[in-house]
Amino acid sequence: MIVATEADESSLHYRGWRVVLACFLMAFFMFGFGLYGQGVYLAELQRAHGWPGTLVSAASTFSFLLTSVLVIFTDDLLARLGLRALILFGLAALGASTALLGLMHSPWQLYLAYALMSVGWTGMGSVVIATVLNSWFERRRGLALSLAFNGATCGGIILVPALLALSASIGFRSAMLGATVVMVVLVLPVIVVFTSWPVEAPRHAAATVPGDQAARHSRKALLASAPFWTMVLPIAIALLAQMGFIIHQVSFLEPLIGRASAGLAVTVMATMAVVGRLTLGLFVDRLDPRLACAASMTSQAAALFVLLQSESPIVLLACCAAYGFSIGNMITFPPLIIQREIGSATFAAAMGLGTSISGRSAHSARASSASCTA
Repeated sequence: MIVATEADESSLHYRGWRVVLACFLMAFFMFGFGLYGQGVYLAELQRAHGWPGTLVSAASTFSFLLTSVLVIFTDDLLARLGLRALILFGLAALGASTALLGLMHSPWQLYLAYALMSVGWTGMGSVVIATVLNSWFERRRGLALSLAFNGATCGGIILVPALLALSASIGFRSAMLGATVVMVVLVLPVIVVFTSWPVEAPRHAAATVPGDQAARHSRKALLASAPFWTMVLPIAIALLAQMGFIIHQVSFLEPLIGRASAGLAVTVMATMAVVGRLTLGLFVDRLDPRLACAASMTSQAAALFVLLQSESPIVLLACCAAYGFSIGNMITFPPLIIQREIGSATFAAAMGLGTSISGRSAHSARASSASCTA
């Protein structure tokens, strides 16, 4: 259901900016719990139950693989359930998952919790966020996406340290239950009040939200589309490199500049990811998103090349900052390229397929790292 509106998108009174707020909160908790919180769960569940790390890692792997399958059908779910119902379903699943992580006693409950987290990704993840914002914005689409997806980075910066601090003071169980309550209290009313399609959208619903046969046809057409593959494959490779660097950043830098400076490098990179998204959002609507994406990837490759050649702390920190400046934009570019080159009619289908492929790529880096460190 993708329809650009005619209202003044530059006005703070434009209703689409309230939708951006809702999407920011969705990204904050979904990425905070569903991605950046994985390391917290691994450590705390091992400590609480004595479970081997391979068990928790296997459940996490199962969740990522299940998510990569479910997101393919986001367009079908939007057509069948509607936008608000799908998001609420995702919120309920994520809340049940995080609560169960704090309450579980048996390994089978671990897999149930991670399966519920996959459902949460389907209802509150990047595909739904990009699809709803694409329907509300045309001239300020890039800024809206950048602001909303900054919620993902903020989830890692704020939520994960909060979970660690709370787990140390009141225990993991209470920390997870308390964080779940906070999420529901903050996100539920915002979803109910702010999330919807633009008023113009229902008139075009038949054309923009495909049924089962049309959805299957659109996915087949996308798989045979050169613009789709020339977007997805480079971004999948970039995300593979990003995940690998994020995983190995501290272990690579610590022998060169020490633990404290390596931790500072992580903070610098995360901070620059926020700055980079905001900066891109101000200008990307005037740029060709494909060329901007290529420039972003080139800058990351250059930063990695210099980083591998130097042992200077200042140079290494500068490279991490330069790399971080583009790191968050790899999930901002795809919806902009899809809208420009593939169009609105198959936007959700293209986002679902693209996210599935790039998600599997990023998971490959994560799985390879786990096998290397096992």
